[in-house]
Amino acid sequence: MKKYLRAILVKRVFQFSALMLASLVLILVNLEDVHAAMPSAPIDANQTIIEHLRLHVDREDRQAWLEAERGSWGKWLTNKSGFLERKLYWDPLREEATLMIAWASYSQWKAIPQGEIEAVQERFEALARQGTGRASGNPFPLVYEGELIPQ
Repeated sequence: MKKYLRAILVKRVFQFSALMLASLVLILVNLEDVHAAMPSAPIDANQTIIEHLRLHVDREDRQAWLEAERGSWGKWLTNKSGFLERKLYWDPLREEATLMIAWASYSQWKAIPQGEIEAVQERFEALARQGTGRASGNPFPLVYEGELIPQ
């Protein structure tokens, strides 16, 4: 009887621990979503702005990501009014890319038609699939997007 009760107790403790761990992971993962949903401070339409993006990029697909960037966003951005520069970074520990895109003004950045952005994103994803050998989806999903004001 003692073995049976001990087994039940161990099972319950394990279930509770697993539930607590899963809850903690969900909280940590959603912290950035909470930050993104918070109201932002007003931005001056003429203020220089940095578009801040993070993408998941697996180690083995890093070169494919860079080639997809060059063949889509890289070309397109150079022809956009207000575009200043773009910097790409890659974190090997998190397997995550960070993109910092500087715009002369918030209003110039936000004046770009959504249809244009979607077309370039489609091109990026097609090149990314070609480079990674994937048949569908976006091999480099967006993890975070935000705005930074240079100081």
